[in-house]
Amino acid sequence: MPTLQSHLQTYLRPIALRVLSLKERRKSGVVWNPLDSKYQQDPVPTYEALREGDPVHYSQILKGWVVSRYEDIDAVLRDHKRFSNAARLPEAAQVAADPNFAPSMLLVDQPDHTRLRSLVNHAFTPKAIDAIRPRIEAFTDELIEAVGDAKRFDLMQAIAIPLPVAVISDMIGIPQADRARFKTWSDAVARSLEPTMSPAELTEATHAREALRQYFGPLIEERRATPQDDLISALVRAEEEGDRLSHNEVISTLNLLLIAGNETTTNLIGNGMLALLRHPDALAHVAHHPEAIEAAVEEMLRFDSPVQVNGRTALQDLEIGGQHIARGQRVVVLQGAGNHDPHHYAAPDTFDVTRGGEHGDKSHLAFGRGIHHCLGAPLARMEAQIVFPRILAKWPHITLATEPRYRDNVVLRGLTALEVDV
Repeated sequence: MPTLQSHLQTYLRPIALRVLSLKERRKSGVVWNPLDSKYQQDPVPTYEALREGDPVHYSQILKGWVVSRYEDIDAVLRDHKRFSNAARLPEAAQVAADPNFAPSMLLVDQPDHTRLRSLVNHAFTPKAIDAIRPRIEAFTDELIEAVGDAKRFDLMQAIAIPLPVAVISDMIGIPQADRARFKTWSDAVARSLEPTMSPAELTEATHAREALRQYFGPLIEERRATPQDDLISALVRAEEEGDRLSHNEVISTLNLLLIAGNETTTNLIGNGMLALLRHPDALAHVAHHPEAIEAAVEEMLRFDSPVQVNGRTALQDLEIGGQHIARGQRVVVLQGAGNHDPHHYAAPDTFDVTRGGEHGDKSHLAFGRGIHHCLGAPLARMEAQIVFPRILAKWPHITLATEPRYRDNVVLRGLTALEVDV
């Protein structure tokens, strides 16, 4: 099955891409071009055009369907019987040819998905996450203290990037000395989720995945001999129970947890902090009412979601929003567009940190839906609920120093840097 990656690489040539875009616009009045730098910096205008003009839109570039209304996205993500999530990522074909490769829960459907997910569910329940709160608080305090007396610094490099790495590394059981290379490998593999990835980056991701396999192998054997209170030991115990988890599945699961517990939470902290800095009234509200942080974090997740795009493959002929979708066709769901749908949210383009009351509006699509709903949602929420009040308490006069740019990503939306004055 052709992937979003393969279609976009085919049409990276500007002339071909322009022709396809014109054809797409003539037919529907709107075009979805994820390679457009304007779209990557601010996708909201495109989301609005799609929702209002062609909410179930056929993309000439993708050769598949693009869905932008909240109700349609919600329905697709919940319907695992008619929409498959298996082998949909850009690198799936390449890594599947590797004899050491076993698909993670992100790349499989039922019943394998339930088998894999059940093995790590216990580590990400609200109760389990609450138990590691002191460690998250300690990591956050250390990072804030390390900034010292600097009057200007990059909040991404100082806090947003290293905090999630420290937390997930601690949970998995990675020694502190190895976090830097752990992060480098994670970034390379996470980049392979993006349709804008270059061939060189694909090669780098392949090497990083192999490096992670080589790294985890000895650690797994160590935990087999001397179990500890970490996720590696928990997965090894599951492996030894029989056919529930193979050695390669242990490694694939660890790789997935590394990325899921790293990249997306970094983006939540960066995107959320930028939203606060651009909305001083909201920043002042959170600073003066730290008890309201739960609702504020939910609004950050909705307003500028760390994960903007998801995808499925139709398992049968079906209909979405009056459009016929043929079996085997790709369906891209724009979670970021659904989170700005005025038919679901009042004033969706307004950043309102009081939206939804004390506990916030959790109806957003930032964590997905259905059986693939983000496993690490409780962890991401807790990290954000801890870090923002501490940042604002330490630097009550924090302001944006320079206008930031977003990376040229389509799936995982995040900043290249976030320079602040304190």
